[in-house]
Amino acid sequence: MLLTPGPTPVPEFVRKAMADITIHHRTPEFEAIFAQTRELLFELYGMDEVVMLASSGSGAMEACVTNLTKKKALTVNAGKFGERFGKICKAFNIDYTEIKNEWNTPVSVEQVLDIIKNDSDIDSIYIQICESAGGLRHPVEQITAEVKKINKDITIVADGITAIGVEKIDTTNLDAVITGSQKALMLPPGLAMVGLSNAAVEKIENNQKGFYFNLATEIKKQRTNTTAWTAATTLIIGLKEILAHIKNEIGFENLYEKTALRAKATQEALKAIGCEIYPKAPANAMTTIYTEHAPQVRKILKTKYNVNIAGGQDHIKTLIFRINHMGLVEDYEAAWAVNAIELAYDELGLRTFDGTANRVFADVMFKG
Repeated sequence: MLLTPGPTPVPEFVRKAMADITIHHRTPEFEAIFAQTRELLFELYGMDEVVMLASSGSGAMEACVTNLTKKKALTVNAGKFGERFGKICKAFNIDYTEIKNEWNTPVSVEQVLDIIKNDSDIDSIYIQICESAGGLRHPVEQITAEVKKINKDITIVADGITAIGVEKIDTTNLDAVITGSQKALMLPPGLAMVGLSNAAVEKIENNQKGFYFNLATEIKKQRTNTTAWTAATTLIIGLKEILAHIKNEIGFENLYEKTALRAKATQEALKAIGCEIYPKAPANAMTTIYTEHAPQVRKILKTKYNVNIAGGQDHIKTLIFRINHMGLVEDYEAAWAVNAIELAYDELGLRTFDGTANRVFADVMFKG
């Protein structure tokens, strides 16, 4: 049972769609598929423009940094992926200031405002909606609203790789939102998507940078239902299938509600058996538990109970474990995961098993 926060399991109907004959990307047949996928992405994002890139999410991060920063960037680093925005700036000799927090601590509105009020060169801000290194949720909506009051021309870019498809994102004050195929959209890795505001599109067209990741080139081509370079045809076919399925069979709002409830049920179940939730502001994408026994718990889960969950990275590599809530996770899978964790705690002598986790999960998920 794969419950890591990406890659997530790919549903059978999506695998079947992607297993069909290969379609050449410069044909009317594929252009029709591309157009349908693009329309579904507009519905998912609720933004003025969307582009698809044949890359991982990091490629879209690079594209946004290089195309949307003219003078100086402000990056928010509260985890491995916030740190990456700064590394991209450094790689391209782009001037930047970094806010650095511990991986369980969200950035505050005041931290961001203090910097932009005192540095008029900052013309772009880069932040995660969900920082998946620790399962943290930044208060992006509040930050962006206050920033735009001070300077509406500051471009705000949000990494939504573990947020798009998890919750409804208020994009009112966001200029670019990034996501990737292998998270809540339940596809293999290799496709990135960016939602853009009209202001961002204008800035991109007036600040064209790069070759492969030149977003102005891609926007122009994708408005004609093709791509500037070779399209990730198989993944785009799969993306159309999964988005159409969510829209027609589940409903985006229903998916968001179910994911939020599953996250709450999991967190309450694990707190009931003495687990410590790591982030001060948990995201719905995953539940992150802080414990020095994380490696042993993960090993028992994988070898004895057939549950594969993720650990941490860098300084918290052996101090956390993360349980995925993204995608079409079945209720019985989430229930088994918390039950298996309680069994593992019993085996490690941390708590006697009595079924509390499963009971609390069921109470919250089905009776709450």
